[in-house]
Amino acid sequence: MRALIDDMEHESAMYLRFLGVGGSSGMELGSASAVVEDESGPMLLIDCGLDMPTRYENTYGRLPEAIFVTHTHMDHVSGLEPLFFRAWFARQDGAGSVTLFVPGPIVPQLQQRLVNLPSPLAEGGVNFWDAFHLVPVTDGFWWRDRWFDVFAVRHHAANFAFGLRLQGRFLYTGDTRPIPEVIEKLADSAERVFHDCQPTGNPSHAGWDDLRREYPAEALQGMVFYHYGGQENAEKMSADGARTAVIGHRYPV
Repeated sequence: MRALIDDMEHESAMYLRFLGVGGSSGMELGSASAVVEDESGPMLLIDCGLDMPTRYENTYGRLPEAIFVTHTHMDHVSGLEPLFFRAWFARQDGAGSVTLFVPGPIVPQLQQRLVNLPSPLAEGGVNFWDAFHLVPVTDGFWWRDRWFDVFAVRHHAANFAFGLRLQGRFLYTGDTRPIPEVIEKLADSAERVFHDCQPTGNPSHAGWDDLRREYPAEALQGMVFYHYGGQENAEKMSADGARTAVIGHRYPV
């Protein structure tokens, strides 16, 4: 069944491609990040860790047009600083700014972590947000004539981290503990679920043991797991029946 899901000709011509699948302690696998692709190419980057601007350009030959930020831990947003420089100087050459879709509750956190400097350029005269188009979001947002749902997940504190859903296509949890009530409600229209998971859970992240306890076996069969740290963790989970995400692989959604 799993092979059929991955290998079949998908009528929608939409994909989720992972540029990184690791956590903050497994950076050889890249910080967890994925790109939503449609028939015209990449349309939305999910999260931007330190290595993502380079990985994105190496994959697509250009800067991202739009980014959704799940939360403000540095392995998910530190790439916005080098992206500022690339986007600002690209804008001087006539390119457009990068659109940032950021859940409203974490906008102040992003401001505090990355923006509160008098001048991001030594020469002055430029604000951090001049290189970006900031769009604060609540329940969701429109992008390329598609509505993306945004929902809160369980990571550290209430309204600290958020996931993303495109109805009938995919649900991406971002960093989270198990959220069976959310999965049951939002993954009800054949959405493919991409879920945070590592071999053993902790107060911030879901473990494979947690998910097997809290999700039906049938639901787990269709999920793809990322943020698992190092390759050794991926092999351990795969041997136990988990489908782990692979860098560069395009998953039909």
